[in-house]
This record gives sequence, structure tokens and C-alpha cells, in this order.
Amino acid sequence: MAESNSAAIVEWRRFGKVPIAAGLGYSMGVIHVYCLGAFMAPLQDEFGWSRAQASAGLTIVGMAAAVAALPIGLMVDRLGPRRVGLCGVTLMAATFALMGSATGSMVNWILLWALLSFASFWVQTTVWTSAVASRFEASRGLAFAVTLSGGSLAAAVFPPLATALIGIWGWRGAFVGLGLMWGALVLLTVALFFRGAQDERAGRAGEPPAAAPGPVPVTAPAVELPGVTLRAGLRSLTFYQLLLAAGLFAFTTLGVVVHLVPILRDAGAEPLAAAGTASLVGVFSIVGRLGVGLLLDRFPGRVVGAGAYLVPIAGSALLLFDGANPVSQTLAAALFGLTLGAEVDVIAYLASRYFGLRNFGGLFGGLVAALSLGTAFGPLASGATSDHFGSYAPFLVSTMVLMGVSSVALALLRPAPDWSLEPSVDLSPQVGTDPS
Repeated sequence: MAESNSAAIVEWRRFGKVPIAAGLGYSMGVIHVYCLGAFMAPLQDEFGWSRAQASAGLTIVGMAAAVAALPIGLMVDRLGPRRVGLCGVTLMAATFALMGSATGSMVNWILLWALLSFASFWVQTTVWTSAVASRFEASRGLAFAVTLSGGSLAAAVFPPLATALIGIWGWRGAFVGLGLMWGALVLLTVALFFRGAQDERAGRAGEPPAAAPGPVPVTAPAVELPGVTLRAGLRSLTFYQLLLAAGLFAFTTLGVVVHLVPILRDAGAEPLAAAGTASLVGVFSIVGRLGVGLLLDRFPGRVVGAGAYLVPIAGSALLLFDGANPVSQTLAAALFGLTLGAEVDVIAYLASRYFGLRNFGGLFGGLVAALSLGTAFGPLASGATSDHFGSYAPFLVSTMVLMGVSSVALALLRPAPDWSLEPSVDLSPQVGTDPS
């Protein structure tokens, strides 16, 4: 344990800025998710849209991201995460600002979201976690937690900030101001501090040979990272267990969180009070991420993940049976925050442990596709449920059931292989079916 702690300290001293920069990058990738609740009422008031129509853009982004997740992961493995991330932050800031030009036409609204979906390809979770995974081994769980706390920061900051900017500049000005200001901050931080081991190898590979007399120096071959082949990973049972858990989580929990402000307003909360309560999701997700990150470094990841994925059941029950009570609203927001702090962290950590780093970008990209599909259809289904039934209650019930299924999927995972024993050997039989 002392040796592991010492290694963790060395990792944080050398590369501690990487997860922080990656966290800000990740926040840019979810800006549209956590801001939409604040913009929903102004859009409805101005254009007469239903909640499902206002949420339709997330479906477009999620479906597009699901298609692009695996190719982007492979691109990160080849080009390095730094180049992809810098491009993505720039595109995301510009396209989010363009959302302020909406005309009220659904064709125009869908086109704007299509542009944003293209930008979101380049800021997917895979970009940020790939760099961090390459820098951290002993403290990878905590490093992932810090990285993905960028999503917690977004959940805490964006709802009240967007609400305040809407009050000052109107919803159009808020789209522009938030996109450009936050984008500039993230771009500067990523440019200065974000670099993975893959980026160093990519940089060396692109250097021209030295034009000097004498014998040509022999370049050492790039170190082969341990892990399964892409084909073995995609064919393994573990991949589909993680795929199921990730998809169900994103569908249900994101469906609730994106609509949390409308849920609370339907229960009688004032707009600023609802936004303030919703911001607790971000605050508590930071606690959840850091806590789960520490637990992942100390206990079996499948056990930690299965426990964390049960928490939304309690949050849904509070909203369902005592939703008008401000105390229950606060507790529910806190519970959703705690589990929101675990969703991607658990999947990313388990993917790195079960599949290794050899093809982490591509395999985790496939899992991000499930997360993206859940994000695409969860908020849409939640909004459609409210439009059809006049209540979010049926969606809260489905959240309780499906989160139980996702928890069981993680609990049934087999023990992860130890890549430090034989890092050059393909251990894919340990990831999928029994080799016997």
C-alpha cells in the first residue's frame, strides 16, 4: 500500500495539471446538456414549443455522437488527444454561440443542433480520459474523478450562470456570451496543460530525421501499451455488460437531470429556486466523483460501480412520492449528483482495467456510443412523457427499474485481469467468455 501511495504521489507531481485541464475540456463537451434546462422556458415562451421539441437537439447530438464515438476513439489512439481536443473546444464554443441565432423554425433549430453535434465529436469523453489514463496507473481512479469533475462543475455552474445571463442579456445573448467566454477559458487551459503520452509519441513520429553527418541514430520503437486487441474487446461479454450499464444509466439519469428544473417548477418551485436546487447536482457530483475515484483505487471496480448505480433509485423515489417538499427536492438533487459523479468514471475505469490501454480509445469510444445514445433519447423520452401524461412520474418509475438492471450488469462482471503481470500478452480470454 505504501509503495502504491508513493507511486500515486509521483504521478500527481509529474502530471497533476493534465486531469485538471482535461476536466475543463470535458465541461465544454457537456455545456449543451446542462444549460438546456435553463433555456427551455424562454424557448417555449418565445416560440410556443413543447418540452420535447426544445429537447430534440440533444437527441440529434446523442445519435451523431454514438455513430462517431468509435472512429473518434481510434483517431485519438492514432493522432493523440491533444490535437483532437484543441480542435473540439474551438468548434464547440463557436457552435454553442450560434444557438442564439435560432429563428423559431424547427428546421433551423435542428440545423443548429446538427452543427453542434459535429463539434461535439471532438470533445467526447474519450479524448480527455485517454490522455489521463496514459499518465496515471496507481491513482487512475482519482485522476479520472478529477477529469470527469469537469462535468460536475458544468452541472453546478451552468444552470445558475445561464439563468443569470438570460436575465441580463436575454436567451440569445446568453448563448453567445456563455459559449465564447467559457470556450476561451477552456481553450487556453487545454493549450497550456493538456498532453498525454500518445501526444509525445505522435510528435516524435512526425519529426523529420536529423540532417547531420555521421551515422543515422536508431529511433527506439514506441512502447507497446498493454491490452486486448480491438477485435477481442468488441467480441467480449464484458464489453456488452458495460455497454448495457452505460446506456441505461445515461437514458434514465440524464433524462431526469436535464429536466430537473422543469420537474421542480412543476412541483411549485420558483425559477431561481429550481435552478439553485438543480445546481446541487453539480456540487454533489463533485463529491460523488472524488469519493468514487478513491473507492475505485481501493476496492473492486465492479462492486463500487454496482453500488453507485443504485443511488438514483432513492432520488427518483423522493421526487415521485414527496416531490413538492423542498427538503425532498434538495435530497433528490444531491442523490442524483452523487451518482452522476460516478457514471462515466466507473465505465472509463472499468474499461481501462478490463481492456488495458492498447486500444482504450477505440473500445471506450464504443462505450461512449451507448452513453451518447442514452443522452440522445433519455431527455427526449422524459420530455415526451411530461407532454403526454402531464407528469414526469412514469419516467421516474422507469428510472428506478432500469437503474436496477444496470447495477446488476456491473455486479456480474468477472474479476479484471492484471495487465502488470504480462503486459505484452493478449489476455482477451479473461475479458470475455471462459477460455476453457
